[in-house]
Amino acid sequence: MAKKNDGKQLAQNKKSFHDYFIEDTFEAGMVLTGTEIKSLRGGRANISDAFATIRNGEIFIHNMHISPFEQGNIHNPTDPTRTRKLLMKKLEIYKLLGLSKQEGYTIVPLKVYVRNGYAKMLIGLGRGKKNYDKRETAAKKDAQRDIQRALREKQKVAR
Repeated sequence: MAKKNDGKQLAQNKKSFHDYFIEDTFEAGMVLTGTEIKSLRGGRANISDAFATIRNGEIFIHNMHISPFEQGNIHNPTDPTRTRKLLMKKLEIYKLLGLSKQEGYTIVPLKVYVRNGYAKMLIGLGRGKKNYDKRETAAKKDAQRDIQRALREKQKVAR
């Protein structure tokens, strides 16, 4: 039987799609300690300022904030933004390392969710957007919204 939070998105980095062109995505497990998973399941996580680095063939997430669990014991980690290790296959890490070494590419966390009882993070390989790219994306989004609004109005009149 599936748990209540399975498949539920726990945290999302909406800013990443605004600041980067996401070219490829990877799923990674997360190494959590103590009651961090309980706090994460409660939606007490923030990944908007987080970023990932690769050191010695391992991938780490920095600046991911998981608030301490109130009902937890005193032996839990006190630093909510500590560096956490991500779990990925070695070939995926090397592929990501090779792609991220190119100029203008970075590893960006996109969302955190629970799958089969395990905390997972979707990370993406992002290329930074310029200001004119951001304006162009916003203009396309506005145009699409106007088209959808016009179609809805046309369907209401047809009924």
